[in-house]
Amino acid sequence: MEEKNINKVEGLDKLPPPAYSVAVVAVSGSRKSKYVVKWALEKFVPEGLVYFRLLHVRPVINRIPTPMGNLIPISQVRDDVATAFRKEVEWQATEKLLPYKRMCDQRKVEVEIVQIESDDVVTAVAGEICKHKISKLVIGASSRSIFSRARTLSAKISECCPTFCTVYAVSKGKLSSLRPSDSDTNASFRDDSSDTSHSTDNSSSIALSSQTDWTEQGSVGSFSHFRSASLPEQRFQALSTINQTLLHKRMPSSGIMHPRNFSLDTAGRSYETNICRSGSYAVDTISQASSFTNSEAENPSWGQASTSDISTENQANIDFELEKLRIELRHIRGMYAMAQGEAIDASRKLIEIQKRRLEEEINLKQISLKEAEAKELARQEKERHEAAKREAEFVKECAERETAERKEAEMRASRESKEKEKLESALNGSFYRYRQFTWDEIISATSSFSDNLKIGMGAYGAVYQCSFQHTTAAVKILHAKEASRNKQFQQELEILSQIRHPHLLILLGACPDHGCLVYEFMENGSLEDRLFRKNNTPPLLWFDRFKIAWEVASALVFLHNSKPKAIIHRDLKPANILLDRNNVSKIGDVGLSTMVNKDSLSLSPAYKDTAPVGTLCYIDPEYQRTGVVSPQSDVYAFGMVILQLLTAKPAIALAHEVELAVENDRLMEVLDPEAGPWPVEETNDLALIALKCTELRRRDRPDLRDQVLPVLEKMKDKAETARNLTLISPPPPPDHFKCPILKEVMTDPCVAGDGYTYERNAIKEWLKEKDTSPMTNLQLPHKCLIPDYTLLSVIMEWKSGKH
Repeated sequence: MEEKNINKVEGLDKLPPPAYSVAVVAVSGSRKSKYVVKWALEKFVPEGLVYFRLLHVRPVINRIPTPMGNLIPISQVRDDVATAFRKEVEWQATEKLLPYKRMCDQRKVEVEIVQIESDDVVTAVAGEICKHKISKLVIGASSRSIFSRARTLSAKISECCPTFCTVYAVSKGKLSSLRPSDSDTNASFRDDSSDTSHSTDNSSSIALSSQTDWTEQGSVGSFSHFRSASLPEQRFQALSTINQTLLHKRMPSSGIMHPRNFSLDTAGRSYETNICRSGSYAVDTISQASSFTNSEAENPSWGQASTSDISTENQANIDFELEKLRIELRHIRGMYAMAQGEAIDASRKLIEIQKRRLEEEINLKQISLKEAEAKELARQEKERHEAAKREAEFVKECAERETAERKEAEMRASRESKEKEKLESALNGSFYRYRQFTWDEIISATSSFSDNLKIGMGAYGAVYQCSFQHTTAAVKILHAKEASRNKQFQQELEILSQIRHPHLLILLGACPDHGCLVYEFMENGSLEDRLFRKNNTPPLLWFDRFKIAWEVASALVFLHNSKPKAIIHRDLKPANILLDRNNVSKIGDVGLSTMVNKDSLSLSPAYKDTAPVGTLCYIDPEYQRTGVVSPQSDVYAFGMVILQLLTAKPAIALAHEVELAVENDRLMEVLDPEAGPWPVEETNDLALIALKCTELRRRDRPDLRDQVLPVLEKMKDKAETARNLTLISPPPPPDHFKCPILKEVMTDPCVAGDGYTYERNAIKEWLKEKDTSPMTNLQLPHKCLIPDYTLLSVIMEWKSGKH
């Protein structure tokens, strides 16, 4: 019989697969549900089940939460709100079940998600099973011990499910218990009854089921056919079978089989042998049965008496106890088979781990050998590198000794070439930078801002005469409390450090930390001082005034056409036009200047400024009316400067006075008589140009580059000729233009280590013989020479003005 059952199990894969099979997996949506789905896929997919149904029971929606966190009955809300809430709950449940559906899709298993709304999970699951005649149900089981008497949810579902359904309880990815269906149980009982009948002397009305074939299958390790229902269910099934047997086969007392006729010794020994492998619980139970049998054997008289008087009820109780022991024995056997399978798996894993460990040890030895080889190669390579390094150092030393002179000659040639390039860049105006002075140098140069050295006071700061390394300069210190100090300082520093023109004041350096600007010193002061004879200065002759008009106009044209942005001075007046020793004029004080872009419509730079700046009488009237400043605003101020050059009078109402004089042919009456004999024609033309520049409307003023500058250039040439005829001897050059060694004007000034400026050739000859300063006779810190491009530019401008 056992062989028949084994063949029956092994031949399942040879039978044709069912046309349509369904397996229901009950999931709760928790993390443990994935183990249930995974077990079901591994269990049923190889057997040919291709259709899964995921069953999820969610509570009945009786109340709906409010935004305040309260719950109100669903009957008190609108139907659309209730419907929306139901859809939301259903969508959330579906989203929770999607991972399990994807697990089935990965195994190419058709799956359907079924949601049931019920407060009784057990009844809902049982109803679904009964409704669709489901023959297989997989549920999650509690992680408590299988011997626990507590009625868990899985146990309740197993008890309430129809008997035609096989219930699999899975815990932590493993089969915890199994409740077989009626067909599986009846087949098992039939096999057990046939086996027992062969071991007895005559037929009995009670069938004892041993389920040998299921046990042997479990001992081999095939857990997919293991069926272990809960103990109450197994006892109930065994009792039902015994009661049915007693009802149909009850016989008179004389025909009742005596307990001694059972082959209990043989069965007891077999059971005892198997139980000892499984656990002490079965051993205690069987030992009680054995003691009962032994007591009967020791007291034959009692046995004979009991044989005649035993009742059917006592016989049934004995058989029930034996059947109960058999059920418990089968349960323990199943647990033993499971433990044995797990032990086999653990042994296999241990063997694999040991095999992997051996492989890792072999790999480690190989790596160690390779590492030793690599270290040896690295050592050899290091030795070769050291040898090559020593050889390279030796060759390098030899090469350095051989090429020392050539390298020095190349460095000299390179330095001279760079100096030449810098000088050419400085002369072309493409290279310019200023020197940064320290605050201590400013204080020392101005004798702590002595009043005796103050040469001027402007709206934005005071100007002091100072000396830096025997070079006379002028320092403008902006007011510390002036609100716009930083803006004015940065504006003037930015413009003067980027542009160069012979008639723009040269910026020698700056002290950005304290708002100090260092300019070249202009010996004859401002044009305003010379026109109004302040400090008893000599008057300017007419040809100097013609020349100054042309110089100022050329500087303004340069500013208005600078690239990439045009520069508007905005504060042109005689006080901001300075004169040097030879009365060469230069425009200064560009702190209010503005850089503007070209306007594509008007093709001329323009800038909108609502805050008027400048001096009242020199401000463009149209700028005061519209707030828009342009190069024509400087043209208006330039016209006022020319009128003052002609008349040496204050600017207020001066344009009207000169205009009346020209109309009445009385221009000579308003001209400055101290300028000498004015040329009538040229002077009249210059006055007309000035009046044209001071027109009230901007469009009526002439273009400075195309219309004014050519006329002024012709006047300047005639003035130069007149000045040469007067045989005015030029003044001597400044002392700081002369070399302290040669006592001549320098052509290539350089700053030595003592801070003084010398002619390059003269100081080189000096340094070949001595290492002391020609001025202080002290030891020089170094013999490096730094070109003084700023002083060279000033000297070249002086020479240009003198000749």
